[in-house]
Parts: sequence; C-alpha cells; structure tokens
Amino acid sequence: MTATMEQIVDWNAEQGAHALELDAVEAGLGTGPTGLSDAEARTRLADYGPNALEEIPPPSTFAIMIRQLKSPLIYILLIATGVTLLLGEFVDAAVIGAVLLINTVLGTVQERKAELSVRALMDLVAPRARVLRADREQDVDSVELVPGDVVLLESGVRVPADIRLATTTGLRIDESLLTGESTASAKNATVLNPDVVLADRTNMAYAGSVVVSGRGRGYVVDTGARTELGTIAERIRDEPAQATPLEQRLARFSKVVAIVVLVAAGLAFAFGLARGQSAADMFLVSVSLAVGAVPEGLPVVFTVALAVGVRRMAKRSAIIRELAAVETVGSATVIGSDKTGTLTQNRMTVERIWADGNALDLDRAEPGSDAAGMLDGHPALHPLLLTGVLANEANLHSTESEPAATGDPTDVALLVAAERLGINVDQARRSHEPVAELPFESERQYAASVRRQGGRNVLYVKGAPERVLAMSATQLTAHGVEPLDAEGAATAARELAAGGLRVLAMAYRETAELPSDGTVPEPSGLTFLGLQGMLDPPRPGVQEAIDGCRNAGIRVLMITGDHALTARAIATRLGIAAADSRVVTGAELATIDDSELELIVRDVSVYARVTPDDKLRIVHAAQRNGEVVAVTGDGVNDAPALKAADIGIAMGQAGTDVAREAADMVLADDNFASIYAAVEEGRVTFDNLRKATFFLLSTAIALVLAILAGLGLGWPLIFLPAQVLWLNLVTNGVQDVALAFEPAEPGVADRPPRDPKEGILSRTLWQRGIATGAVMAAGTLAIFAAALAMTDSLPQAQTAAVTTMVIFQAFHAGNARAERTSVFRIDPRTNRFLLIAVAAAVALQVAAIYLPATQFVMRFEPFPTQLWLPIVAFASTVVVVNEVHKWLIRGRQDAPLPGPAGD
Repeated sequence: MTATMEQIVDWNAEQGAHALELDAVEAGLGTGPTGLSDAEARTRLADYGPNALEEIPPPSTFAIMIRQLKSPLIYILLIATGVTLLLGEFVDAAVIGAVLLINTVLGTVQERKAELSVRALMDLVAPRARVLRADREQDVDSVELVPGDVVLLESGVRVPADIRLATTTGLRIDESLLTGESTASAKNATVLNPDVVLADRTNMAYAGSVVVSGRGRGYVVDTGARTELGTIAERIRDEPAQATPLEQRLARFSKVVAIVVLVAAGLAFAFGLARGQSAADMFLVSVSLAVGAVPEGLPVVFTVALAVGVRRMAKRSAIIRELAAVETVGSATVIGSDKTGTLTQNRMTVERIWADGNALDLDRAEPGSDAAGMLDGHPALHPLLLTGVLANEANLHSTESEPAATGDPTDVALLVAAERLGINVDQARRSHEPVAELPFESERQYAASVRRQGGRNVLYVKGAPERVLAMSATQLTAHGVEPLDAEGAATAARELAAGGLRVLAMAYRETAELPSDGTVPEPSGLTFLGLQGMLDPPRPGVQEAIDGCRNAGIRVLMITGDHALTARAIATRLGIAAADSRVVTGAELATIDDSELELIVRDVSVYARVTPDDKLRIVHAAQRNGEVVAVTGDGVNDAPALKAADIGIAMGQAGTDVAREAADMVLADDNFASIYAAVEEGRVTFDNLRKATFFLLSTAIALVLAILAGLGLGWPLIFLPAQVLWLNLVTNGVQDVALAFEPAEPGVADRPPRDPKEGILSRTLWQRGIATGAVMAAGTLAIFAAALAMTDSLPQAQTAAVTTMVIFQAFHAGNARAERTSVFRIDPRTNRFLLIAVAAAVALQVAAIYLPATQFVMRFEPFPTQLWLPIVAFASTVVVVNEVHKWLIRGRQDAPLPGPAGD
C-alpha cells in the first residue's frame, strides 16, 4: 500500500479527488480505511515534506532602511553629496548627508513600527490532528500529516489539510476564509462532477476551514504548499508588488527636477565661459546653482507628511504598513470589497418570519420590544420559534459584555431570534426534555428532535421548505389547525429566497411513542408552522460609508464567493447596485476574456461565486481601465487580490493572518466605515504633500532664476553653496515641515478622485510657482544690488540676499496653505505649528547673521539696518501676486498638465 510522492502528485494533479469514487482515491493515495502504518507515514513525511506553509521572515531593519533610499530624488541628493565631496565642500556634503540620514531614520522607524503592529505568522494550519493509523486512533502534530492519512473531524476543530471525505454525520464546515460564503457548508461523501467549483465541493474539507457541527472522516489528499491554502499563499508571493500612485508621481517629478538641474547648471556654465570666466570657477557656480535647484528638504517633508498621515489614520482605526500607502488610499477610484465579514457581520440573523400568512420583519424590531404582544397576536409564532430552539445543536452563552454562541451560524441565528421575541432558550430546553435527536444531514434536508413535555412526546422538525412541506398535512393558523395551503407557503418561501434570505421551514407533531431502538422515524403528517428567513446583515455604518464613497466619486464593487441572490440582496440594501442590476458569477467569468472583462468592470458592481483567480482578474481589469484600485477582505481567498491591488485593505480582528500579511493597510476595528475615514485622511495627506512641494518649488525656482539672472548681468555670485543649503534645509525646511500638519480643507472627502495621470503639482500650482519664483528672484536681486552699492561688501550683499529670501518664505508660507482660498480667509490658529515655524525661521536667520559660528560657516556679515524696511516691503509682494492668481483661477476647473510638466 506504498506510494511515492511523484505518484501521489501526478494522480492528484490529473484528477480532482472530489470527482473520484472512494476506491479510486484509496488506490491513488496508496491507503485504505485503516490508515497508513506508522512506518509508511514516516517514509512519506521524509519524501513529501511537512504539512506547513513556508514562513516568510519579516524584512530586516536594514532592508527597510535601504527601501527609504529607493527614490529618484534621493539619487539626486546622493550625486550632489558626491560632487560636493569631490570639490572639497565638506560642510555642504555633511549637511546633505544629514538630510539623507534624517529621512532614512524617520521612514525606517515608522515602517518598522507599522510592520510590528500587524506582523503575524501564517498559523492557519491546526497544531494537532486526530488520525487513524494502522487501525488505531492517535493525536499527531498537524505538520506530520501526509497524503493518505485518515483524519477524524469533529465539531470545533480546524481542518489540518485538504481532505476527501469518506463518511460524514451532520458535518458542516465554515469555509468563509476560502470561499467568502457566509453560511457553513453541509458535507457528504457523494462523488461530484470534475468542473464543480471549490465552494460547491461538498465532499471535500479544506485546510484552514473550521468544523462547526457534526463529525467526519476522510483521506488527506494534499498537505502544506499543495493545499488550496498553500496554493493561494504561493500565488501571493508570485504577484508582483505594485508601485503606488505617489511613487509614480514622485518618480515623474524627480525626472523634471533632474532635467531642470542639468539645464540650469549647463546654462550657468555657458554664461560664465562666454563672459571669460575660468572653467574651474564656473564649475563651482554650476554646482551652487544645482544645489539651489534641488529641493533637498523634500524627502524629509514627504516622510514627515506621510508619517503624520499614518498617525492620523491609526487614530481612525486604519493601520498603514508602508508610508507611501497613506496617499494611495486617498487616490482610490474603485474599492472592491469582499462581502462576508467586511460589508456584513459574518453572523446569520433572522430578518423575516412568515407565519399564518403574515410576514414579520425582525430587523426592524428592537430586542425584546413588545415581545408578548407579538407572540399573542400570532398563535403559530411561539411554536415556530420554539421549534427553532429545540431542533437545534447550537448554544448561547452569556458573557459580561455580550452574548456568545457556539455551533452552526444558522442554528445560532434561530436561538437569537427566539430570545429577541421573549423566549428563554435555556428554560425552554429544560422544560422540554430531549428524548431523541436527528441532526441535520444535507441528504435529508431536515433536522428533528423528539421532546417530552407533560407526559407526551412532541416531534419538532426544521429544514428546507420544500422538504418540510412535503412531510406536512396541516398548518397552524389563528383559527386553529387547518388543511395545509402548500402553494401559499411555497410562494412565501420563494419570495423570501428572492430577497437573498436563507429560508428554513418549521413543523411539529405529537407522537405517541418511538421505535424500540430510540431512533427518530421519518416524519409525516406534520403541522406546518411557518418560515424563518435569515441573512448575514450589513455592518453598522457601512451604508453611510458607501454613500460617502459615492459622494467622493469612488465606485464600490462587491466581490464575493457567496451566492448571487445573497450578493444582490446585500448590494441592493447598501446602495452598491439596483435590485435589477446584473450580477456576474464566477461561471460567467470563466467564459469571458480579459478584454471583455475590462468593459464589464466599468458597469457591473456585483460579482458572486468568484474564485481567487477571478478576483485577481477583476482587479487587473480595473487597473487596465486606469483605475486606482483598493481591495478589502478578510479571508485567505482575498489575499492574492489584496497584494495585486494598488491598496490592499485587510480586516484586523476577523481577518486571517494571510490576508493581513498581503495587505498594505489593516483595519483595527474591521469596519468598512473606517475606509471612508482613511480616504479622507489620504486626501488630506496628499494635499499637504502638494502644499509643501509647491512651497519648496517656489523657492527653488527663485534661487535658480536669481543665480542665472545675476550671471547674465555679470554680477558676482549672489549665493554661496552653503547659503543655498541653509535656505533649502533650515529656514525653508522648518516651515515646509509645518505644512505637513495642515488640517483638512472643507469638502476634501466630497470632491472627485484625482486623475491618476495628474502629477504632484497641478497646472495651476506650476504656473503660480513660476510666477512666485520670478517675484522672489526679482526682489532678491534688487536687495542684493542695493546692498552691494551701499556697502561695497560682497559678503554683506550676499547676507542681505539670503535674508530677503527668508522673509519672502515667511510671507509665502501662508500662501501655500490653500490652492484657491485666500490667505486672509484661513484662520492662522488652525496650524499653530506653522506660526511657530515661521517665527523660528526668521529668528534662525537673524541669529545666524550675528553668531560667530554661523558667520564662519555661511560667510555671513551683518548688513546696514536700514535695509530691513525695503526687504520686508519687497517680500510682502509675494502675497499680492498669489492673491491675484488665486482670484483669477478661483472657481475654474483645474486641469492636469500633460506630460512630464504635469508632475
């Protein structure tokens, strides 16, 4: 009965175990009903490998540090550091190096903190398994399971491997983490068609799923990486990581900066040579200009702004794993959401009851509200609920905070419904002594319980409506027991099912005695009581979050493994789709090519009975349509799509470790509503990045224009390299970082998503930045000329020019706070950090002029005090220019600048 690993692999690769008779399964696996011998199990373990998923180690601190340096802008700074070292400008090189160090440390600390907060091992495989070896039951470590092992399953255990079931007794398994289906799957050993999808393979038990009721026995057909769980994990590793929209925008922006640096340095070098300057002197001037053109403080500002966004999102229950993902959430144009556990609560709830021709809505009733009145007004309602309590294997357990439950979710829902309408479950069970039980079997389609009350036996039955109606002869009405209206009850069942509800029928009959063996005979002549329809209800706040996403111009797609009717019902209730909207199923997707799917994704919002591969195709189709795609989920089946999406969002509480491992963001409260909050924070973060970039860009343009104009006029060098770094990193830097703390502008969550092709800066800000830079350059040149004429001292004139630029920055910081809103309409107290930063920047410059240490490093010399008045007067003009430009474009639709200039 031995079999090599190659034989087993070849057998299982060619033929799905679900489509084979048990004797064929046994032959293919080289096993039998008594299981493997211990020796054979050890041989196979050595040959086949342990039943465990490959554990991916967390990234090292060094790897995270290196990741902070992978940016085109950082590359420019590294080159600048190297050039300044070659020129012997060790102070300049040290300053740029300090910027790189600060940026790397900030990014590393933030990402390490986020990584530790969500890092979890892939521990979905059960630690122990009950097996039959050599006809002996024994407990073994699940990692020691091998193909061919006979595994015993019972209520509450996690399935340790992929198993072909051989026998079952009331076996129901929760496979939501793999299939997304909210209800437990009833299992049997019946042979299935080869093309049956995973969610419908009722004769299989898959690794990671949980037995909610019953017992079973079966053969292990796959372990470790070859299980469905392992296949998904492998697919996650193979899925390439996506560059975030921010990373793409930053790369384009950096290319623009690099081009500007080269062009400006080249022009400066050419101007100097044309005027007879030496090549060596002009090379130093070109380096100075290049330093001025590179916004050295931008990497630090980006890191700080993203870190601030991470902190704000964490306060709203969204944990970001990588900094760049902060902005991606705000850029999302489509959110593809799993249903079970994400949009819904992953717990069945009775919503409608049909009894005596009347439909009652439990989802609109408060727990315990007028319960006695409802029971008295409907004679069939009490026995209907009582049947759901007694023909039931679940249990409710009260805790200090809320009720807890064990058992099948459907049975739990029946108990909760009875409690809500005033029936004490424990008391009802104590007063109805159990005599015999018949658990639910999918082949029977019903469960039954015989209870003794008042010296008589009563048979209570619950099951599929068509099965219970076939066993019923009468029905209980307000007028007593009457002949059964089977068609009326069947119509009511169809109407409930059409609304996406799972429907169970209840009936009972007094019985004189049971067979001598104590078994429950097949019921007949029952009195029909009514129907209970249940659904996995939406999470609180989800409806409002989806409405908010719609107002923000974001489409929400439901992508679920659940049934089409259920998916449509929830989607309709949440406003994702209309009641008559198309639902595309996994079977349909199998017949659709990628180009056709791209067209479908533009219009269809609900996808049901999908596989992990289907989810990946949907995500990729939306991305090819130019969408920025966020995907939410909690199950293992969601993980490949989570990794492939632009932003993967996993559930932190109910989610699996595999899903959290693949995600970019984890919701600490498992609430879809937190996604809407994260969208708002992501947009605020990008706004602040844009404001900071605009502020830095204006100064960089001013420095380049001033230096080029001075060279063109034949003047001495206006700024030394160290002075340029002082402006970019110190006086400019403290104000720029303060812009990262700007609060949200009004209506930020209600405006449409940004065009994915739009750069970091809009056309408007590019225009304003150039105009602002020109004004700042002109004012600085004027002060430089005046100071040089007044003092005949180049160091004093350069010091005055630097001071003029600092005061320009102080005025300009307020301009950068809003793209269209006037600075005079913004309360300065909403960002006190900026007020402090502006005051600090001016104070630093004044102190640097008079302190010996900074005088030596920066070559500063105090200039005449009478220059301060014209400096302030010139600097204030930057506010006038920005206000005029805002007035001209206010209310006009901003368009992205095409090509590289749009970045």
